[in-house]
Amino acid sequence: MSLDYFLGILGPMLEGAQTTLLLFVLSIVTSIPLGFAFTYMVRSRIKLVAWFANGYIYIMRGTPLLLQMLFICFGLPVIPVIGEYLVMDRFVAASLAFTLNYAAYFAEIFRGGLLAIDKGQYEAAKVLGLSRWHTTTRIVLPQMVRIALPAISNESITLVKDTALLYAVAVPELLHFAQTAVNRDFTIMPFVLAGLIYLLMTLVLTLLFKALERKFKFD
Repeated sequence: MSLDYFLGILGPMLEGAQTTLLLFVLSIVTSIPLGFAFTYMVRSRIKLVAWFANGYIYIMRGTPLLLQMLFICFGLPVIPVIGEYLVMDRFVAASLAFTLNYAAYFAEIFRGGLLAIDKGQYEAAKVLGLSRWHTTTRIVLPQMVRIALPAISNESITLVKDTALLYAVAVPELLHFAQTAVNRDFTIMPFVLAGLIYLLMTLVLTLLFKALERKFKFD
């Protein structure tokens, strides 16, 4: 394979990688806060809220992400009466599915982080006269993030790889362009190049989270 061939397929694949990165960023930015909200809903004293949050987490973690994405893309529009108002751009629908799915996983990660914090710290904060807000933001959250960071890192790397599921709903991302080149040129090299691009993205994420872990470790 010549250098010109690799350069020729690299352009479209990098274009697809932009879609991959966009989905990743949108999913992370929206699913982490939503997951944190569900973590506190699970711990709510209002039983209906806690039941709803637990049910949501169970359903989203218990069914495949691909099924959820197909349901939002193709299932919602065929619902009688309201289906016509639920038609979305496929990338938007896929982003919504990723956000809802990963929020459930992040909620469990955050819950585990909260459970690992000694209850005595809550009592000490109460004795010191700290409000619930100050206790959460100054004592609980920093420790929870430190504990949960390795799991968040693993889940984020999984998210990068799961973006390949866009291929199933015909959104032109990295794998789509690799598959197109393979079918056209009868060579597996586009798959190899796609794998290298995924590895590069996960390497950057790994280094970023390692740096964050060192920062929280020494803070």
